Amino acid sequence: MKIIGLTGSIGMGKSTTAAMFREAGIPVYDADAEVHKAYDVGGAAVEPVGAAFPGVVKDGKVDREELRKRVLGNPEALKVLNGIVHPIVGRARAAVFEEAEKAGADMVVLDVPLIFETGGEKNMHKVIVVSAPAEMQRARVLAREGMTPERLDAILAQQTPDAEKRARADYVVDTGQGLDAARAQVTKIIEDLRRT
Repeated sequence: MKIIGLTGSIGMGKSTTAAMFREAGIPVYDADAEVHKAYDVGGAAVEPVGAAFPGVVKDGKVDREELRKRVLGNPEALKVLNGIVHPIVGRARAAVFEEAEKAGADMVVLDVPLIFETGGEKNMHKVIVVSAPAEMQRARVLAREGMTPERLDAILAQQTPDAEKRARADYVVDTGQGLDAARAQVTKIIEDLRRT
């Protein structure tokens, strides 16, 4: 079974692209969704994150905005947070692999925003980068509720630049040309992965 990494900077259309793989019958593991689940009421990360970062748990769940303020630009705090969250999402990822193997899947897509930043590409057979023109990316992200140019710049500063991601990718899905064009690119990639 091939392990395919799917990544892309904020606002590039990665979630939409992941959905296209799902629609094509490919199992997809979504790291962000697992983190959201771990932070929600009853989630496995709530208690340990609350202990490590007092005051970030509100109404039984992790206040992501408050947590973001604590770790953004603070490498030590981010290291502590990753030490809590990575094992939790790792268990969820293992469960997806197990289900995919039982179903006889020939590949699994791992939707992981920070593949290159964490060295995760070494664990993938191939890496797909989702990209779009920079002005389109900014417009998409700044349209999100609560997003500011300063916050976007802080997030981008933590991510590998898009040009570098594209250069390191085995495949690139350009979402700047619309959904139909992106879907056609995904179909071609799946065909190519099955040929090789």
